[in-house]
This record gives sequence, structure tokens and C-alpha cells, in this order.
Amino acid sequence: MKRMSFLLFIAAALTMAGCGESVKDDHFANDTQPARAEAPPVRTGPVPVRVGELGPNFDACGAAGTTRHLDAAAGEKLEVRAAPFDTAAETGAIVAGTSFFVCSRSHDQRWLGVVYDPSGTLAPACGVSSPSRQRRNYEGPCRSGWVPNAFVKLIAG
Repeated sequence: MKRMSFLLFIAAALTMAGCGESVKDDHFANDTQPARAEAPPVRTGPVPVRVGELGPNFDACGAAGTTRHLDAAAGEKLEVRAAPFDTAAETGAIVAGTSFFVCSRSHDQRWLGVVYDPSGTLAPACGVSSPSRQRRNYEGPCRSGWVPNAFVKLIAG
């Protein structure tokens, strides 16, 4: 019985606590907002493509890809960027329908780090079709950069 009385008392107290005068929430209405710090700028400088991400038992670039959603007959090309951002500098282009190595991904999975030969083939001379002892930035003879994941079709790996 005491427990029931206590619960009724708590319920009544909570109900009465909600009764009262409303409080107007306009303390920011007079432009007295505290100054907000500016967000740091997004880094858009070059970001090297990493190879050997899967370890020494796998090829330095674990997959191969080709373009998709582009018309090869119309001569369309896939822009290659210096970093995984829309605002990064364009460093080259991959002709629609040609092949390239897919080596890494951006943190948000929207960009792929690729290595490509301008001839459009999976050239062994690029040095990424065999295992790499360590993870490293690509510094080989072929070109490298970042392309949007939406325009890549994986064909191997």
C-alpha cells in the first residue's frame, strides 16, 4: 500500500511540474549569438594513390576496372583527379572502355585510387600486378589519380 501511495505521489508531482507558465525562447532574437568559429578548410591538395594495401600476399593493386556510363564511340573520357574530391585538380583522363588498375579507395568509398597506362591496357610495366612487400604511395612509370566510384566497373580482382 505504501508503494502504491508513493507511486501516486510521484505521478502527481510530475504532472504538476509540467503545469506552469510557458517560457519564451527568444534569447537569440536580438543577434546576441556568440560568434562561431569558421570550419577548417577541406584539404584539396594532391593525395597519392596507395598500393600494397592488401598486404604482401596480394598484387599491389588488387583489382582491375574499366569505365562505365561513358560512351566510347563519342570519345568520352573519365577525368582523373589529384585527390578524392570533386574540387581537386584534374591531372589526366582515361578513355572510355579502356582498362586500368584499381589500387585503393577513399574513406567515404566514393573515389577509387587508380594506376593507368595512357595506352589503355593493363601494362605490366606499371609494376602493380605483382605483390608489394609494403604499403606505399605509387611512384611508378604509369599515371595515377582518383576517379569517382560510380564510373568504374570492376573486371577482375
